[in-house]
Amino acid sequence: MDIFASKRDRWRGLFFAAVVVIGFVGLYVLLRRYAPFVFRAEELRVWIDQFGVFAPLVFVLIQTLQVIVAPIPGQIVALVAGYLFGAVAGTVYSLTGVLIGSAVAFSLAKRYGRSLVEDVLHADIVDRFDGFVERVGVPGLFVLVIVPGLPDDAICFLSGLTRWRLRTFMAVIAVGRLPAYVLTVYAGGELASGRFVQGIALIGVVVSLSAIGYYKQEAIRDKVQQFAPRFGM
Repeated sequence: MDIFASKRDRWRGLFFAAVVVIGFVGLYVLLRRYAPFVFRAEELRVWIDQFGVFAPLVFVLIQTLQVIVAPIPGQIVALVAGYLFGAVAGTVYSLTGVLIGSAVAFSLAKRYGRSLVEDVLHADIVDRFDGFVERVGVPGLFVLVIVPGLPDDAICFLSGLTRWRLRTFMAVIAVGRLPAYVLTVYAGGELASGRFVQGIALIGVVVSLSAIGYYKQEAIRDKVQQFAPRFGM
């Protein structure tokens, strides 16, 4: 299976990657000019430590809100968490926020039903994934959340419309989202340690996988649905 179905999709994928790279370069230049202390990890950590217990709580809250409201990609918050708190603590804070946000999204959909989900999510996503989550079952949900670039936050809301229990859903989210977040947090830790080549390489891997997942989400959805009956889903 080709990564891109057409030349148009290929150019769109390259454009997406270019925008991400330019965005990172622009952010780097601005921070170098106006906030150079950001690149001195120890100084930044000392500044963050002044907030005591509230520093991790702020990151957990931001990561929680990005799942529910989705103003920024969760991987960006995870990257910052790795840079400030290191690989282990950053992973714990990021996943805690993601799990709380996922549980809230699931529970809101379960409590208030389809009307809330249709108000929160884009109509195109609802049309493409409505009922799909329940049809493919737990293994299918696992595939949807483990592949970066798919609308996994939206799927949290759609999962609330199924007959699943919260604990089943949370178990899948905890395992499925772990790899991408560990990789991103570790990349942030590498940048903080001055290993910029390794950090940028890991970021490139995450961005590439996300681009493929985003532009191939229809094919991934169809494959999951095709193989779902074989696994008793």
